[in-house]
Amino acid sequence: MTFPAFRLFDAIENQLQQFPKPNMLNAKINGQWRAYSTAEVSIVVDQLSSGLIKKGVSGNDLSTEGSDKIAIISQNRPEWIFTDLAVQQTGAILIPIYPTTNPLELEFILNESRAKFIFVSNKELLEKVRSVKNDFLQGIYTFDPIDGATHYSELIAPLSETEQQELTAIKQTITPTHTATIIYTSGTTGTPKGVMLSHANIISNIFFSKESFPFPDQPQTKALSFLPLNHIFEKTVTYIYLFSGIGIYYAESMDTIADNLREVQPDGFATVPRLLEKVYEKIMTKGKELRGIKRALFYWSVNLGTQYDNRVNKSWLYNKKLSIARRLVFSKWRAALGGNVQFIITGGAAAPEKILRIFNAAGIPVFEGYGPTEHSPVICINRKADNYIGTVGPAIEGIETMIAEDGEILVKSPCVMQGYYKRPELTAEVIRDGWLCTGDIGEWIEGRYLKITDRKKELLKTSGGKYVAPQPIENKMKESKFIEQIMVIGNDKKFVSALIVPSFPAVMDWMREQKLDIGTKEEIVKNDQVHALFRSVIDYHNTGFNHVEQIKKFHLLPDEWRVETGEMTPKLSLKRKVILEKFRKEIDELYD
Repeated sequence: MTFPAFRLFDAIENQLQQFPKPNMLNAKINGQWRAYSTAEVSIVVDQLSSGLIKKGVSGNDLSTEGSDKIAIISQNRPEWIFTDLAVQQTGAILIPIYPTTNPLELEFILNESRAKFIFVSNKELLEKVRSVKNDFLQGIYTFDPIDGATHYSELIAPLSETEQQELTAIKQTITPTHTATIIYTSGTTGTPKGVMLSHANIISNIFFSKESFPFPDQPQTKALSFLPLNHIFEKTVTYIYLFSGIGIYYAESMDTIADNLREVQPDGFATVPRLLEKVYEKIMTKGKELRGIKRALFYWSVNLGTQYDNRVNKSWLYNKKLSIARRLVFSKWRAALGGNVQFIITGGAAAPEKILRIFNAAGIPVFEGYGPTEHSPVICINRKADNYIGTVGPAIEGIETMIAEDGEILVKSPCVMQGYYKRPELTAEVIRDGWLCTGDIGEWIEGRYLKITDRKKELLKTSGGKYVAPQPIENKMKESKFIEQIMVIGNDKKFVSALIVPSFPAVMDWMREQKLDIGTKEEIVKNDQVHALFRSVIDYHNTGFNHVEQIKKFHLLPDEWRVETGEMTPKLSLKRKVILEKFRKEIDELYD
């Protein structure tokens, strides 16, 4: 399958020609939504590109090493896209950084990439950048007006005819094979790795995904954006929107997503499973507050949802009941998401199958996909007419996939990265004969649908020599309303155990029902009856696993694992190595 020879910044001209919009990018400013039209975005991006060129920013010899690097650390907002597009047009390479990146990793990224300038969104991030030691930065530009800082608007000014001609000439020298971005992935262990992605890498993934999902050109469609734009998942989805004419609305913050959904009434959005879980937990908490017939109807509907299977022709009676549930209960769920949602794409980690079934039963279409940063990223995705809940769907058009003898998922396509920046030895480990070794373990269902079973490097090997995949166990245990987070342990140990962060609202409700005293979280996790409750939950789910996989012991923790405290990656995956080290004492006690 072929794809257009576009550069990412060609999205602007394509939209101007195909479907110029009054609301290409949108943000809430001082309580009001501010729309940027396609024409306005085009002008701002060209002016910003010219401003950067005047500062000496260039692609130089257009090699990855020779091109200037421009960093950005910011929450999602239109200025993020302005900067991305403007940097691309100069031939420089964008270095996007998570706002939650700790100072040590930030220092490493800025110094390894030798970033020439950096764009930051607010005062807090400005102070973080200023706090790290750096020998290469020539300037910092802010998106918010901040005393004592240089606002990015100082780079923006109308272009003379000569300047416009110069910019046009530079853009013409940039080929699809030029490196567009270097995305540093922290992963769950080790030093950040810079994934080099060309325009062609990402463009091929965009158009293969558009062909597969599909995303038809929809100028009237709106999408809400809140996953960090520095992650390749949201970035690729963003360019799918831009090349499809879909208006993008940026959530004010992670805390305002619910309000923004109701205001924008989007047709869709991308998310990660952890956020879906939190939405579900909030819905269930509200359900508990209901009384009488309303409470009974709520739980009756949820129970119907757990039985949902889009691939099975259910009985007339089930379908009738589901129709009633959608009208009386699930319609309120849809309204809470804005009332117009036609698609939710989830990726980055495994989504609990139970939640996928309930949401799809509710008429809220959630499609799980899969792919690493190194593949720009999409490898597989479920489709509107071909959704197999519990898998990540079929491979997208235009790529080759295979399962190696050890179960590792391999992929070959134009989407495969150029390599890891300054890490040729590491690149050689993961790209062999053109095949990207994903590090994920999987299997084909019905010869078509990919099911991810674990991470290759996260397989545990007990002291008895038995291999255990922790993720399936963790995903099953998290189906319990009482378990917020869990990490399975057992490498080189006699048996499998777990660290568990309880869902404290659910545990407190249970304690009230049992007429137990509710103390602090520290007191709750030490309560004998709470321990007995968790023992029963674990024993119930253990029955689905063989003897060596069953959790024998567990330790309850009072505090949730977070990105800010170092236990989670920015895409909300467990940093297993960090957790093992941080809770070494508690783990040792489990095996004493």
